[in-house]
Amino acid sequence: MKTSIVEETIEPAIDTAIEKEIAQKLVQIEEEYQVKVLYACESGSRAWDFASPDSDYDVRFIYIHQSEWYLRVDKEHQRDVIELPIVDDLDINGWELQKALKLLRKSNPTLLEWIASPIVYSAAEGFRRQLSQLADEYLCPRASFYHYQHMASGNYREHLKQDMVKTKKYFYVLRPLLAMRWIEQRQTQVPMRFRELLDSMCVEAEVKAVIEELLAKKIEAKESQLQPKVAVLNEFIEQELADVDSRVKKLEKKVSGIHPINEFFLRWLESIKN
Repeated sequence: MKTSIVEETIEPAIDTAIEKEIAQKLVQIEEEYQVKVLYACESGSRAWDFASPDSDYDVRFIYIHQSEWYLRVDKEHQRDVIELPIVDDLDINGWELQKALKLLRKSNPTLLEWIASPIVYSAAEGFRRQLSQLADEYLCPRASFYHYQHMASGNYREHLKQDMVKTKKYFYVLRPLLAMRWIEQRQTQVPMRFRELLDSMCVEAEVKAVIEELLAKKIEAKESQLQPKVAVLNEFIEQELADVDSRVKKLEKKVSGIHPINEFFLRWLESIKN
């Protein structure tokens, strides 16, 4: 039986002054834009557990307007994202709930990762659990595989073929490669934490040892840290990216109806009136 991609219990967010600053920013967003933030989490390297000392805080959130916003005739001219300018280490932006649900119907892996984030800054009671259960209904293994394959191949082509490369870029290729394996083997949502992926997938001992060493280096190094490319890892990456067409054909191409999504939206729109 397939289980929900997140547990009901929400882990505490980062225990620093930055958490208070993020909470204040979310309150300011609600007041300035007259919205309700239903869920806010960390996305990116901090949630993946391989952040550098100078990594940004990539705060992502889902919000909903009052019902009047959705009843306007000229709604097509209204923005469905809120993006704050990046200040210091804070990168904060969010998606309106209808936009998020349209992407959920397409099994958008970015949104699925937000839902599964181990670092949650705020969440309306029951929202993440219910959204996670809905995501299970719409999870499409083939779409997720394509997403991670595109991410891995693009980052490899652009960043890891030079003599000197950024250490962090290896993990922007290795994580999606392991995610592709996870999808093939389990056809469930990919976990956020890199360590869980690495330990769960069968990786050759020599390759895994090199990844472990690089991971330790990445966590200690600045984002801009350069190093010589690693031949063992480049060979592993090229092997994993070979023959992806035959691999993806074995995966389910799933299309689900709109009714559960409509019900979910209306339920949460109704909830903010109370």
